[in-house]
Amino acid sequence: MKWNLRWAAARRDIWRPTQLQAAFQEVGFNPSLSKVAALWANQPVTVRLEDLDKICAALNCTVADLLEAEPVDAAEHRPHGEQRAVGESGPAQPVPRRSGGGSGPRSLPPN
Repeated sequence: MKWNLRWAAARRDIWRPTQLQAAFQEVGFNPSLSKVAALWANQPVTVRLEDLDKICAALNCTVADLLEAEPVDAAEHRPHGEQRAVGESGPAQPVPRRSGGGSGPRSLPPN
C-alpha cells in the first residue's frame, strides 16, 4: 500500500504537520503533534479505522485518496530457498518426520 497523506493534505493547501493537526482538531480528532508528524513523515504500519475516518473528514477525501494499492509480485519478495505452496511451481514432495524414539512405533498420547 502507498500512503498518500501529504498529497491529500496538499489538495487542501496543508503543507506542515502543525497545519494538519489544526485540520484534525476542526473535526474533533486530537492526536499529539508527534503522532501527526509520524503520519506525515512515514507510512504507518497500522491505522485504526476510526482514525482513518477522521483523517478523511479533516481532509475532505476518501480512503482511496489516502491509500493506494500497489501490486506485489509474490515471487520477487520470496527469499531464496523458501518453500512454495503445493502446485505453485511443480509438484512438492512431503518430507517424512522421524519419530522421537527412533525404531519402534509411536506411543499413544496420555489419557
